[in-house]
Amino acid sequence: MIREQIIPAILVLFALLYPNLLLAHHSHATIDKDDVRVLTGVVVKYGWAMPHVYLKVRAPNLEGELVEYSIEMGNPPSLARQGWSKESLQTGDVITWQGAHDKNKSRNYSTAEWVEKDGVRLGATGDTVNQPQITPSTDFSGVWTRADPGGFNPHYLPPTDWPYTPFGQAMVDSFTESSNPMLECVDPGPPKSMLLPYPHRIVRKDEATVLIERDMMPEPRVVHLDRNYPVGAPSAKGHSVGWFEGNQFVVETTNFIADSWGIHTGVDSSDQKHLLERFTLINGGLGLMAEITVTDPVYLTQPHTFNHYWSKLPDRELVQAPCTLESSQLWIEGGFIQ
Repeated sequence: MIREQIIPAILVLFALLYPNLLLAHHSHATIDKDDVRVLTGVVVKYGWAMPHVYLKVRAPNLEGELVEYSIEMGNPPSLARQGWSKESLQTGDVITWQGAHDKNKSRNYSTAEWVEKDGVRLGATGDTVNQPQITPSTDFSGVWTRADPGGFNPHYLPPTDWPYTPFGQAMVDSFTESSNPMLECVDPGPPKSMLLPYPHRIVRKDEATVLIERDMMPEPRVVHLDRNYPVGAPSAKGHSVGWFEGNQFVVETTNFIADSWGIHTGVDSSDQKHLLERFTLINGGLGLMAEITVTDPVYLTQPHTFNHYWSKLPDRELVQAPCTLESSQLWIEGGFIQ
């Protein structure tokens, strides 16, 4: 009972804090936070793409030399929440930006705390300022964003206390961010896909189908309410069937292919993966808890159950942007990969 009272309160607090946390997606070790510069230049390229949006800008450095800066911004969904879009900038636009510079002063690389064009600060009047009303869900439908009870947990490292097989433990011990499949523009299947810091949307398409969609995931997860629905070819998303048990929506997924990081950050999955998810509305329909049980004898010695939480967002269209290898390479160059 105490746990049921504490979690909703945490989710409400997180909902208030989340917009700022979303912008603090991660920080590069190569960035000098004490070297914040304001520079003006001409946009050479504006890449509205995954994993992160990047700007290429021709601008004079502090020595007056005209150089090309690479400017790292957030991912498209986080920027869209601030009012940005793929049309916000064009090649040839003159902009001013403020950002922290790379520790290597010979590298023309910076973050962007803000960007101005024609004297107007872009993204300054996004929907985090005038947030539409959030409507509680009564049937699991709506847009949900990740909420971590107890504080923001970015899930950037593999869990250390799961029951790994020797093979799975070896993966954890040798973890490196360079193995992230997103660097090759590959989107893992569930449960990893459900843990990413992008909003999800649950839609009751018809009496026989529930869709679980997500920002930056072009194809939705399809949950068939007919348990006898024909099984197709194996895939990273697998074959999902769902049913209702009291106040829970239960989803069972099988028929997977082997998948890089298909279980969690740094933990692959095999074609023997089995997934059972129990979704429960909490906090008066403003929160959603998922109890996730994953079984994979190649990587886990026994089934493992963990919880994941979402808080309700105002209904909106999902954000889509292509993943490009160029943006991935810039992400690597930015210093995230150590």
